[in-house]
Amino acid sequence: MDQYAVVGFPIGHSMSPSIHQTFAQQTGQSLSYCAIEVKPERFDQALADFFQSGGKGLNCTVPLKELAFEKADQLTERAKFSGAVNTLKQLPDGSLLGDNTDGVGLLTDLSENLGLSLKGMRILVVGAGGAARGILGPLLESGPSELYLANRTVAKAQLMEELFAPIGQIHACEYAALAGKQFDLLINATSASLSGELPPLMDTLLAKGAVCYDLAYSKQPTAFMQWAEAKGAALSVDGLGMLVEQAAHAFNLWRGIMPDSKKVLSELKQGE
Repeated sequence: MDQYAVVGFPIGHSMSPSIHQTFAQQTGQSLSYCAIEVKPERFDQALADFFQSGGKGLNCTVPLKELAFEKADQLTERAKFSGAVNTLKQLPDGSLLGDNTDGVGLLTDLSENLGLSLKGMRILVVGAGGAARGILGPLLESGPSELYLANRTVAKAQLMEELFAPIGQIHACEYAALAGKQFDLLINATSASLSGELPPLMDTLLAKGAVCYDLAYSKQPTAFMQWAEAKGAALSVDGLGMLVEQAAHAFNLWRGIMPDSKKVLSELKQGE
C-alpha cells in the first residue's frame, strides 16, 4: 500500500490524516496516511527514512516548509516563488518534486466556498513568514487594487516585495504605517493564533463589509477571529477551508485525481 504522511512540530492537532483517508475512500485509492512529529533538526533524517521505507509523498507543515524547499530536487513554479514547500512527491527516478498548494488552497476557499471576488479588493496580509510566502503570488494574480504586507520586522516584508515584484506590487510596511488605511480583506498569516495571541492591529483597519481570514484553524474562534468580530467584520473565518482545499490539490498531485473537497469540508464543519 502506498504510504503518505504529514510532518511538522507540533503535529498532534493535525486533521490531515482524516482528510486524506476520506479522499482515498471517495476516489477508490488504496493508500495509508499518518501524522509524524518531526522537529526541524531531525527533518533531514526523517525525510530520508520515510522515502527509503517506501513512502510516496509528504505534506510538510510548520516549521518545516522552508526546509522542504531546500530538499526538493525539482520545484513547481509556485513553489519557486513561495520559497516554501508543503507537498513533496517522489518521482519515478527517486527524485523529489516540491510544490506549494497553500495559495491555490486559499484562493479556492475564498472564491468557491466563500463566494468572494478578490478583483479590485484592498487586501492586507499580516506576517511575512513562510505562510505568507505561500499565498502572496496567487493573491497578486487575483487582481486586487492594492496589497499591503505588514510585519514587525519590516525588512522581511520588503524582501517579499522585491521577490514578488515580477507578479505585482506589494506595499511592505510595519504595523504603525497602516494608520488611516482600511481594507476589504485581512489575512492573518502570523503564527500568533497558535499561541492564542494577536498581531498588533489597529482598531480602524476594517472597511465596511470587510472579511477577516485566519490561516490557522481551531475548534474555537482564534484570537484574530474574535478581534475581527468585535471590530464589526462582515465575515470572520479560520483556515479550515484552506486546509481541505490545499490537501485536495496535494492529493491530486500524488494520485492524479481530484477529490470532492466540498463534501469533506461540509462534513468537518458539521462535526465541529
